[in-house]
Amino acid sequence: MVLDHKFPPDIRVENEIEALLKAGHEVHLACYTRQGMPSFEEIQSIKVHRKPISTFLYKSSVGALKFPFYFNFWRHFLKKLFQTETFDAIHIHDLPLARVGLELGKQFNIPCTIDLHENWPALLKISTHTQTLLGRLLSNNRQWEKYEMRSCTEANHIIVVVEEAKERLKQLGIDTNKIKVVSNTLNFNHFKIPKEQPNPEKTTLLYAGGINRHRGLQYVIRGIKYLHNLKKPIEIQILGSGSYLETLRQLAREEGVSNQVQFLGWKNYQEMQYFFGKADICLIPHLKTPHTDSTIPHKLFQYMYAGKPVIASDCNPIKRIVEETGSGLIYPYNYPEEFARCVEKLVLQKDFYAACAANGKKAVEETYNWEKDSMNLCNIYGENHTEG
Repeated sequence: MVLDHKFPPDIRVENEIEALLKAGHEVHLACYTRQGMPSFEEIQSIKVHRKPISTFLYKSSVGALKFPFYFNFWRHFLKKLFQTETFDAIHIHDLPLARVGLELGKQFNIPCTIDLHENWPALLKISTHTQTLLGRLLSNNRQWEKYEMRSCTEANHIIVVVEEAKERLKQLGIDTNKIKVVSNTLNFNHFKIPKEQPNPEKTTLLYAGGINRHRGLQYVIRGIKYLHNLKKPIEIQILGSGSYLETLRQLAREEGVSNQVQFLGWKNYQEMQYFFGKADICLIPHLKTPHTDSTIPHKLFQYMYAGKPVIASDCNPIKRIVEETGSGLIYPYNYPEEFARCVEKLVLQKDFYAACAANGKKAVEETYNWEKDSMNLCNIYGENHTEG
């Protein structure tokens, strides 16, 4: 496996490796380090190989399709591994390093799987670092779209996280026979249903995740002023960090709701589970874009399994799953008044609230869980082993 960031942590990668180890495979993971972590260590049977990366090379990744520095870093790193180890397959996490993986696959005559955690060209289109003049010069979106098309055409297998992503590739003309859906569902081994309970004196809304403009928290904060009919005070807890944090703090001050919004900083996976227990309702307010219309966040299934009704924006995969399971309510992403109506409905209609909570938990127990999705992953390497 090849991962173009540090490791650990990474929930998806850890779940995948755990499943493959359980299926009897040996898994090596190549990643970089910027913190001087060991060049090799074994973490719970995962053989982790690291190579230090300079700030220049790290930042050059945005222009990887125009300048070879970043790809050359990985070529050199991985070819050295292939000199000392024998591999039967190569698994590339996310689109950027697909070219390097496919080159190695051809050179060593082994199959290459590209694991598309998200719609990379669409993500780059909305990312802050590609909006500057330099960013636009270095990262041409059309180039990334062509790169994705070529990579998917050449790959032996493609993994996507949701059916909408498979449909997107199908519309581009990619052979669907080699596309498998391995979703970001919940691994029961690493998530404990929290024992903590909400504070009965108030209604607590929780958001957990990155904090940038595309997470849509600005509409949540603007929606607070439309909450008029609630008998208890409302509090929004925001877990996470990111570039948009100070903008949101300022917005809360401007809206006069600073006392109702708590920015609690980044929390690890175990700490987050405590806050899930203390919440009444959990939020996924992401802006609806081509990126969010073809991916699914882990937190949806974490919220559901914790027995928390979900209020989410109308991104296609989230909308489909929440409505199909009856686990919460959906609102148009940029309508704070509609967000407020969803809050009021869940708070004031106790039977509806209870039904959403129960439906979400049941859906994860029966359908949206890693035990099912891991089978799709392991089936790929059953096939790959035969090919080898």
